[in-house]
Amino acid sequence: MSDVANLTVALPRRWPEPRALLTLIKPITWFPPMWAYLCGLVASGQPFAGHWGLVLLGVLLAGPAVCGMSQAANDWCDREVDAINEPDRPIPSGRVPGRWGLFVALAMSGVALVLGWQLGPYGFAATCLGVLAAWAYSAEPVRLKRSGILGPGLVGLSYETLPWITGAAVLSAGAPSGEVLLVALLYGIGAHGIMTLNDFKALKGDLQTGVRSLPVTLGPHRAARVACAVMALPQAVVIALLALWDRPWHALAIAALLAAQALAMRVMLRDPKEKAPWYNGTGVLLYITGMMVAAFALRGLA
Repeated sequence: MSDVANLTVALPRRWPEPRALLTLIKPITWFPPMWAYLCGLVASGQPFAGHWGLVLLGVLLAGPAVCGMSQAANDWCDREVDAINEPDRPIPSGRVPGRWGLFVALAMSGVALVLGWQLGPYGFAATCLGVLAAWAYSAEPVRLKRSGILGPGLVGLSYETLPWITGAAVLSAGAPSGEVLLVALLYGIGAHGIMTLNDFKALKGDLQTGVRSLPVTLGPHRAARVACAVMALPQAVVIALLALWDRPWHALAIAALLAAQALAMRVMLRDPKEKAPWYNGTGVLLYITGMMVAAFALRGLA
């Protein structure tokens, strides 16, 4: 009887655990694109009143739908790397067995496209770009994640620039202004540095599987310095642009936020491998606060 019980325990799962499915789509990662979409709505200069459906639908699309899908796709494509770095994750641990990770990512891609269709031509085009970017980042044969330059760059633009522009376009029912496009692009470029710091947690697996992230190719200390410069320089340009556009108080607020980030960067650079997760919980909060300040500045220009 005990042999039968042991055999039953040893059999692999056929169905995923519900909690593991939630872990697979990583709700904590939904915030950046949702926040960027809200920044776009604010920057458009249009009132939210009468458009709450577009607001809520866009937030749902940017976060749970597209970002959640991208996390599922990434975990499926990274299952060998995760077995080295984080074997307790849903797929390598077996809590999401077989091809369930792939099925979830494909199903959510379809759901995202259906939701994006409801946002009009600009929203649907942005959704198509977001879905394509997610698969291009993770899946073979493209797998831009292998590059420490292209991978974080694509994610930064997808997480910050694309939803920002989408929010502005959806609410104004037209192409955003040049100022909105430029600031959204700068914050997306700066997010490259955030993504580079995020790569520190996968350093061991990336080394073994040939993913050439900046921490792998440059080493932790040089990669951290590059990440800090990439985060700081676009913000400095935003500050200069806002001053040029007669928004001195907004420029001063972002400058103060950048100065606080510089202090946090000094702490992180003492031990990048250990402190990168800490910085992602502190310095990044200052970064995205500056995004919203810039959005309100742009609202005044609209």
